[in-house]
Amino acid sequence: MKQLFMYVMLFAACSMGFTSCSSDDDKNDSGDLTEKEKAMEAITDQYVNNVIYPIYTSLASQTSTLFDQLVDAKTKFRAGTLTQGDIDKICTTFIAARSAWEQSESFLYGAATDFGIDPHIDTWPLDRTALAKALSSKEIIDDLDDLEDGGIDNARALVGEQQLGFHGIEFIIFRDGKNRSLAALKGVEDDEAFAGRNITGEQELVFAAAVAGDLRDKCFQLEVSWLGDKAHKAHADRVEECEFPTTVAGGDSSYGENLLNATKAGSTYSTWRGTMSTILVAGCSNICAEVAGQKIGQAYLGTDPDYIESPYSQRSYFDFFDNISSIQYSLYGQQNTSANANSIMAYLEKYNASMAADLKSKLEAALSALSTAKAGTPFVVDSHSANAKAAMDAINELDDALNEAASWIAAN
Repeated sequence: MKQLFMYVMLFAACSMGFTSCSSDDDKNDSGDLTEKEKAMEAITDQYVNNVIYPIYTSLASQTSTLFDQLVDAKTKFRAGTLTQGDIDKICTTFIAARSAWEQSESFLYGAATDFGIDPHIDTWPLDRTALAKALSSKEIIDDLDDLEDGGIDNARALVGEQQLGFHGIEFIIFRDGKNRSLAALKGVEDDEAFAGRNITGEQELVFAAAVAGDLRDKCFQLEVSWLGDKAHKAHADRVEECEFPTTVAGGDSSYGENLLNATKAGSTYSTWRGTMSTILVAGCSNICAEVAGQKIGQAYLGTDPDYIESPYSQRSYFDFFDNISSIQYSLYGQQNTSANANSIMAYLEKYNASMAADLKSKLEAALSALSTAKAGTPFVVDSHSANAKAAMDAINELDDALNEAASWIAAN
């Protein structure tokens, strides 16, 4: 199961502001912000509005489309009108939604963790034996099929969390790195875990549509939790209908407002330096550690050979690349390959140019190593390749550079 590295300890420290490490307070003797604190405030504004908000908005939109397409596919399958083109469109939407999710993983702190959304929608490896058993139950299939009366809401209880989310859907619509064929869906499921159960494509699409609805709802919850009143109204209405929590514990602020209002009454962020540390450590370093130590490391080192993300689409390296791109966007303050003037990278370039150059070099090396890996043998086919080792090592070096930058900012 997916794990968040070091999160509890680091977030507790970061959100309290690292005040003991800072060389000056957030305000000078006159009560005004210092030059550096003003820069950090602007960095946070740019980061929240131009990285977090658009990525979660895209994620909500793509998962909503995915749900609609899978419901449509279920209907067409029963009518005998489903085409390979329909399946291919679903796969394209899935990849777009998956990319948005992976690009959000440098800011898993907050709603994704507080509300258990991360493990709910992104746990692996898939328990195919349990899934086969669940899909063999007519009662479960009938319940999942009734989307107007609890099929989506009951998905977790009916099939278990380890079959939900992206990877449950991935198993239905991809196989061996290719889009699932219409012919395969028209036959009986041939995965070895399903042997003797005669699971049909119709049953699989019933499952996939219900799980996609659950995935959509949890991604709506992420969007509303961060954007608050700026979230799409229909998405907010659905979240309210589901009775999902969306505000920071102990208050009524959205997670975006909480971060933007750092140092102000009601915010859980007491200093701007602490806010920078949250972004760099609880956010960026956390996903670095997970990609290198868990996502690549578990299989590469043989700790758990089956711990391989996205095995059915064979897009593990694409997931990892998007994770490191998420770090790039957080550092650059925008979804771009260059740094915005109000960004952590620009801040370091101004106040510690050598550190900025080193961090940028390590970031580019990690992305380059993953680009090479993406073009080679899929991770699920050969998790012990030189490409996997090179990527793991480069990401570990990036992690070290991120923590050095966080420590420097906290102390200067």
